[in-house]
Amino acid sequence: MEITLNGQKREVPDSLTVARLLEHLKLKAEHVAVELNRDLVVRARHAETPLAPGDVLEVVTLVGGGAAVAEEEASVGPEPLKIGSHTVHSRLFVGTGKYATLELMRDCLEASGAEVVTVAVRRERLFDREGRNILDFLDPKKYTILPNTAGCFNAEEALRTARLGRELLQGLGNPGADWVKLEVLADARTLLPDPVATLESAKVLVDEGFQVLCYTSDDPIMARKLKAAGAASVMPAGSPIGSGQGVLNPNNIRIILEDLKADDPTYPVIVDAGVGTASDVAMAMELGCDGVLLNTGIAGASDPLRMARAMRLALEAGWLAAGAGRIPRKLYATASSPTQGLIGCG
Repeated sequence: MEITLNGQKREVPDSLTVARLLEHLKLKAEHVAVELNRDLVVRARHAETPLAPGDVLEVVTLVGGGAAVAEEEASVGPEPLKIGSHTVHSRLFVGTGKYATLELMRDCLEASGAEVVTVAVRRERLFDREGRNILDFLDPKKYTILPNTAGCFNAEEALRTARLGRELLQGLGNPGADWVKLEVLADARTLLPDPVATLESAKVLVDEGFQVLCYTSDDPIMARKLKAAGAASVMPAGSPIGSGQGVLNPNNIRIILEDLKADDPTYPVIVDAGVGTASDVAMAMELGCDGVLLNTGIAGASDPLRMARAMRLALEAGWLAAGAGRIPRKLYATASSPTQGLIGCG
């Protein structure tokens, strides 16, 4: 019989169930999530859900979109961060896309010290050229996986992707199953968020029990609206995704921090996107942000492993500096050496 699988017509044997189709495709049920005619088929119903000629299926998986530290390092490192019901010890959130190899991705995640990693939900890359899935290199027992809706350009796409991501992670028993990094983009050229669709999607996902971490612009008004809608965290962009420009508008980030933390100092604000190097991470943390999410800054570096380590240290340095308090800026010099007892005086 003929079905449509991931957008393509395909002939498959008659009398298949979803479970038998996955076996036919040599896919592990725990590595995928399935939609049948736009309805999510939960894993428990795979064996009892029959397929019929003309059915339209989406079969998706996770694609690329922490290391232990010594006690002396951990003692001065950032305090644990609470996001909704989740508590994390590393405030550096790292993406899994754009790495030259899955092995390099695995090693960079280790070097970064991240314990939360973001993944996209896709149908087109169930396996790499060698027949491997990202989950072969991403231990769901070690990392909390944060599925994102990257690449979605309307609310419907974002909602369907979030639900598929939850189904995938529930099957893996990963604690990230109940949260989602929400991205609803306005266009492919700028990759800036669509504020109306983002707010609409956030409200629906919160009602469905998701803990929503919202990618947004650095607009303080939209940040307020997203928090009011129930977002577990607001994630303003430092600059456009993948641009490497760092935090372009620190004043807006400051306003967002003041507004969102006014009645709840612990509300998490995480800079997301545009980070190009370690100093960008330090700057975001010195502003008072609670964490930084990045991907291209590591994956696109000439030496990704070294940059992963640099980002980890920069986050700690920025967090410590923010707590220590910088000296005030002055127009004129102030001598640091004592002026008394100079040779030739008196």
